[in-house]
Amino acid sequence: MEFNWFQKKEKKVLPEYFLEYKNAFLNAEKLPINQTRFVVFDTETTGFSMKKDRVLSIGAVSLVDNIINVNNSFEVYIKQEIFKAETVPIHGILKYGEMDKINELEALKQFLKYIENAVLVGHHVGFDVQMINEILKRNKLPNLVNKSIDTGFLFKKSKHAVYKNDKKHYTLDDLCNELKISKSDRHTASGDAYITAIAFLKILSRLNNRTDLKFKDLLF
Repeated sequence: MEFNWFQKKEKKVLPEYFLEYKNAFLNAEKLPINQTRFVVFDTETTGFSMKKDRVLSIGAVSLVDNIINVNNSFEVYIKQEIFKAETVPIHGILKYGEMDKINELEALKQFLKYIENAVLVGHHVGFDVQMINEILKRNKLPNLVNKSIDTGFLFKKSKHAVYKNDKKHYTLDDLCNELKISKSDRHTASGDAYITAIAFLKILSRLNNRTDLKFKDLLF
């Protein structure tokens, strides 16, 4: 048997839906903040382990130029074998509830089509982004390409010039209390996404007076 040590590995062929998502970044212009499309999103999950837990629902809203487009919102519920009854009082999603549920891959396809090349916004967004990346990984796909903004980090910037000295962990409830935002739809993915979008706009209005910050400094 002969071995060809220099044989190149076959390049993985990505599915069409992921190529369409990636292609949205090819000719994307660097737009000023008032022309940038933001997608504010949230996930409800079975727990906080990025490896072991799963996404139960994804909710999102888009906004451009300080206007939330409520007519172009996003919400999916995902069928999951992994289920923790103790988390139901938090997110309210029953394993065999009445809401329509789709499989994880279909939810991923719809989410990628919705976000395109938008800047992703979330409260402690790193967790939500990583949970989506875990879905991508399970489907043998690369990670999300989008830049992101964390409203928790942004809120600290709006409160302090030297924000790195603030070690407090600000919850979304903390932001609602300080920014006077209604918590009527807390702990649903779509409700938290909408609340976070309002918080995002209120924080941006505070930061408008900060001459030491640039838009690129807010991105991850």
